[in-house]
Amino acid sequence: MILHQLSIVNYRNIANAELAFSSKMNCFIGDNGEGKTNVLDAIHFLSLCRSALASADSACIRHDQDMAFLQGAYTHEDGTREEITLGLRRGQKKQLKRNKKAYPRLSDHIGLIPLVMVSPEDGLLIAGGSEERRRFMDVVISQYDRRYLDALVAYNKALQQRNALLKQEEPPADGELLALWEEEMARHGEVVFRARESYIKEFTPLFEDFYGRVSGAREHVGLEYTSHGARGSLLDVIRGGRQRDLAVGYSLHGVHRDDLVMTLGGYPIRREGSQGQNKTYLIALKLAQFDFLRRTGSQTTPLLLLDDIFDKLDARRVEQIVRLVVGERFGQIFVTDTNRDHLDSILASAQSDYSLFHVRGGEVRP
Repeated sequence: MILHQLSIVNYRNIANAELAFSSKMNCFIGDNGEGKTNVLDAIHFLSLCRSALASADSACIRHDQDMAFLQGAYTHEDGTREEITLGLRRGQKKQLKRNKKAYPRLSDHIGLIPLVMVSPEDGLLIAGGSEERRRFMDVVISQYDRRYLDALVAYNKALQQRNALLKQEEPPADGELLALWEEEMARHGEVVFRARESYIKEFTPLFEDFYGRVSGAREHVGLEYTSHGARGSLLDVIRGGRQRDLAVGYSLHGVHRDDLVMTLGGYPIRREGSQGQNKTYLIALKLAQFDFLRRTGSQTTPLLLLDDIFDKLDARRVEQIVRLVVGERFGQIFVTDTNRDHLDSILASAQSDYSLFHVRGGEVRP
């Protein structure tokens, strides 16, 4: 997949930008806080129907403005063209259109334009709660498995309904209604569990390979998927915890409690890893995510967004990453940095067509 042109109006701190991109390498240089990441976030939103930076869509609209607009012109590997437009208005639902036709469900768009983004926010995968690591799995699997995305949405709806009953004090929660939502949670949760289990099994060797390449095979890393689904019947597990759930007022068991144990040398990396090791771990995770999607998804090479990834890495690891991303297995790349030397190194290694942009105060100029 290639993004040829991007129009941005009132998105975060960018008032207006009309950008034409190289089919291979696109670099954005500028100081922190000037808007480089906002360009990448706009590309992310057009692919995954949400911002990578903001939890609320309204936070993506430029201050003192009522609306924001994004438009991207893409080409598939077979030459098919796509035009994706996004409209955001305060107090209204976002509108996403493909070739001027609105989607009946936003989830129908997921997977059309596969994308992987590497950013400083990825540190939460190690330091944050389990919801961050579940989201890491969800973002990948949803881009190639529609059944998974539908099951995840249905599971979360059933979980919300069950939790509402568990919190109910007067009158007490209806046992038959609880049983109904427990069955829904289990039915859809089994689909989610099996898909995550299969994904991690196939993904881990790719991740270990990428980490070894970047680190020079100096350390051993691992991933372990933990889930209540591994205990047997998910329905039995959920029902077995009903009395305790009634006491605390929410569901303690189910795939919404899944986690990924991330290890370095056999120990949790959050305790063992240095800043450089953590950064290498996260970059290897995302590069493996890219490679997995390229092999497994819609047979479309994903877009790769690299946001300020070289900070806290030694020169040798930076060199290894540059060698990897400019290789043939990666397609169109968007990279930001405050250090022109890093970008010059990438462009020299790529030896291919590129576009270079300067970003200052929300203005993006070639």
